[in-house]
Amino acid sequence: MVLAFDTLGYAKRLRDDGVLEPQAEAHAEAARDYIMVELVTKRDLAAAIDRVDGMFEALRTEMELRFKHLDSRIDSLRNDVDAKIERLSLQLTIRLGALMVAGLGALAVILRLH
Repeated sequence: MVLAFDTLGYAKRLRDDGVLEPQAEAHAEAARDYIMVELVTKRDLAAAIDRVDGMFEALRTEMELRFKHLDSRIDSLRNDVDAKIERLSLQLTIRLGALMVAGLGALAVILRLH
């Protein structure tokens, strides 16, 4: 966006403050040509903010999708771990039962021999 810059008013202000007219005019022209082109307007800032907001919204959406995917993977892994723990618990129960039967059988044999 082009900004209006009052070079005449700027040069007059410099002249009023003691700067010679040719220098004041040259300074005003240089300010218009080199400084004013680098200034950002409110509209420029609003457009940049809108672009950044859009980028953040896209990132937020992507992160939400990734977190949902990670949550489902974690739930799946948790279910797998729970199933493995349950299976190991059953195996330990069976082994303990087998040891108890073997121990009772051995005790019965020892008692019969006595």
